[in-house]
Amino acid sequence: MPPVIAFLSRMSPDYQRPYLDALRKALPGETIAPLAELSALQREQVRVAVVANPDPADVAALPGLLWIQSLWAGVESLVAALGPESPPIMRLIDPEMSRTMAEAVLAWTYYLQRDMPRYARAQTQRVWAQHPYRKPSRTSVGLLGLGELGQVAAARLRDAGFVVRGWRRSPKTLDGIETLSGDDGLNALLAASDIVISLMPLTAQTRGMLNAERLGRMKAGASLINFSRGPIVVTSALLDALDGNHLSHAVLDVFDVEPLPVDSPLWRHPQITVLPHISAPTDHETAAQVIAGNLREFRETGRIPGNVDLTRGY
Repeated sequence: MPPVIAFLSRMSPDYQRPYLDALRKALPGETIAPLAELSALQREQVRVAVVANPDPADVAALPGLLWIQSLWAGVESLVAALGPESPPIMRLIDPEMSRTMAEAVLAWTYYLQRDMPRYARAQTQRVWAQHPYRKPSRTSVGLLGLGELGQVAAARLRDAGFVVRGWRRSPKTLDGIETLSGDDGLNALLAASDIVISLMPLTAQTRGMLNAERLGRMKAGASLINFSRGPIVVTSALLDALDGNHLSHAVLDVFDVEPLPVDSPLWRHPQITVLPHISAPTDHETAAQVIAGNLREFRETGRIPGNVDLTRGY
């Protein structure tokens, strides 16, 4: 029998159970168990750990650990918790997650393009009023972040007829999509977009990226969607931009603190839509299949996968 695969998570047992069940089904020849169920000898023999918000002390309890498979696409908290001496980390790259995120991006882009917040406010006031329709072809969408999730989302928007621009730190070419990079490219995208969508990873460089200056560069009356990480947007600056009517609306799925505290002003703001971090949930079954493929390759070749640059944080 190969060494046990450790499952490390500080999430509730109800959260962990579906993942454990799916992993055991996808890997019938492997033994997958939480750390508490492993003997001292088994802990020494563990070479691979599957993790979701693990306690760093649990990771340190596995002296022979060669690599870590995250159940999430975002790994900034994991990288920060484990530090530069961490074993190689493999973040989850699941086509189903990319599809789900692209679905959410398109849905909430339609929500803003079709002026749904305005109609929702009218309903609360019992006002029957029709407003001019804006075609997707006359709506410019700027996408920040062109990784696995961003590329699929950009293609989905393009195929729906939107004018799509994408931005990333370094140049990249995508079919049918104008791509920009660097500070000048970011400023140009912000100024040209009716809707700006953030899918950026959270790093030291992107924390506070959408601050007062950059929000001020956005087109007057534009909207913002944040499906990446809360700290990328400076909340106080966003509230100022909305209260001053420079921006018209913000759809927020991620926040500095989650769950969003009940006394947060974001809940009550008429120009903000609050979502409970639902844009692209991990799918138990497809994630297990992806992880099973990574593990089988490791068992067959001995090659340690690792796609997270610990110095960059993603």
